[in-house]
Amino acid sequence: MVKSLMKENQHKNGSVNDQEIAWSVASNVLDPEIPCVTIGELGILRDLELQDGKAIVSVSPTYSGCPAVLAIELAIEAALLKAGFKTSINRVLSPPWTTDWISEDGRNKLKDYGIAPPVKASSKMALFGNVEVKCPRCSSQDTEKLSEFGSTACKAQYRCNSCYEPFDYFKCI
Repeated sequence: MVKSLMKENQHKNGSVNDQEIAWSVASNVLDPEIPCVTIGELGILRDLELQDGKAIVSVSPTYSGCPAVLAIELAIEAALLKAGFKTSINRVLSPPWTTDWISEDGRNKLKDYGIAPPVKASSKMALFGNVEVKCPRCSSQDTEKLSEFGSTACKAQYRCNSCYEPFDYFKCI
């Protein structure tokens, strides 16, 4: 589909929309640990420039010790190569990624997947886990933290006291 899209956008001086196509391809790579959201929706795709036919991609990990960062970078490279772009990946650590960069679509997809999306960091207390977390299944705020760490280090394990379902909460970073 991407190659046909590229052919549709061909222009005598090359593709007018190569930048948009490359961005679309990269931003639609799924997060390997949370496959319901793309890296574009998570906000970790920081920049993409085309220089001499090469896609220079800037990506931020969700945190410096994220074990999925290499898998994400390789998936971006593979997707762009498949779409016909040579690729170079730059890991950007500053400014550090924040959960505030997750798009509204990404937050909705997390909730639909059964993961409570992070509370927007409107107060610094959210950074210390002092937040009211809504159950992604029944929307009750009567929840309790069971463990600081869930299925991955960026999530905490909660339980809803209304529907009694356990769920992950994507921690505010």
